[in-house]
Amino acid sequence: MLEIKTSENCAFDQVSLGEIMLRLDPGDGRVRTARQFTVWEGGGEYNVARGLRRCFGLRTAVVTAFADNDVGRLLEDFILQGGVDTRFIQWRAFDGIGRETRNGLNFTERGFGVRGAKGTPDRGLTAASQMKPGDVDWEDLFGRQGVRWFHTGGIFAALSESAAELTLEACRAARKNGTIVSYDLNYRPSLWKSIGGLDKAREVNREIARHVDVMIGNEEDFTASLGFEVEGVTEHVTGIDPANFQRMIERAVAEYPNFKAVATTLRDVHSATVNDWSAIAWHEGQFHQSKAYPKLEIYDRVGGGDSFASGLIYGFMKFNDAAVAVDYGAAHGALAMTTPGDTTMASLAEVEKLVGGGSARVDR
Repeated sequence: MLEIKTSENCAFDQVSLGEIMLRLDPGDGRVRTARQFTVWEGGGEYNVARGLRRCFGLRTAVVTAFADNDVGRLLEDFILQGGVDTRFIQWRAFDGIGRETRNGLNFTERGFGVRGAKGTPDRGLTAASQMKPGDVDWEDLFGRQGVRWFHTGGIFAALSESAAELTLEACRAARKNGTIVSYDLNYRPSLWKSIGGLDKAREVNREIARHVDVMIGNEEDFTASLGFEVEGVTEHVTGIDPANFQRMIERAVAEYPNFKAVATTLRDVHSATVNDWSAIAWHEGQFHQSKAYPKLEIYDRVGGGDSFASGLIYGFMKFNDAAVAVDYGAAHGALAMTTPGDTTMASLAEVEKLVGGGSARVDR
């Protein structure tokens, strides 16, 4: 069992550190030909906090930074609608045109059939990427106020050298104060290619990994970010053998004995809109595989992994049972991919229904 603090002794059940961007969604069309966009908020680490608040009803907060202009205030409004606490948002002066600091944008297509989902981020010089060690009073947050679970990931750590250093500082402070630390590797080649590529990604993530309790990622994440190359661990059309993931996780746990749990999604892509979906978790020497969702019909895959992470975290915090947690994660991720936007629109009742074997029959 994980040693998770009780809610009575903590101001927050969960806190995330990460960047939050505006997602500009062209709907059924393409970014390159769009004449209008639907706007959402999203960010790998934030999506977890929002899911834990909106779907699972936990007390969550986000640590991030925005340029203080109308775009930043729009992002704040989205976060407020999601119920995530905003007191740890840092506001940076806006210089008028974004020459020194700005807010990030992410133009994202959902994909359809043979056309995969596609993201075009526009996030240079963002306020969050300029955050650095010393900007946040972690002792106050983790020590005096109290946090049961802290989550961050490889997307934020890839934004800049100072963001990586801040991530490391936060993980160390959280573990020092008895807070569970989870980290989603979330490898994105586009974020690393101009700052050292694969070698830099491994250098940064391997150092942070030494201060993580629960490591999350898919097969590409573990291979690219931590260097665990296991034959047969690839995403391909003929299916993925969970045994390959077990070998990878066994190697990871041997090198990082601080890992108390490791979890990964299993996704076999038939098309952008049809995937086989499940998950596997390791805890206390045992592997637990979730219920499988073969040929899951997907409306928008973006954020599915983040919703898996939030469901997994809820399962651990509520039941402290890895077998239950991985089922909650897989069910929540599956539901989140049936709606548009980065963040979940699922309810706890819907997740529990799916975990319990419920179907998609009409609910009246």
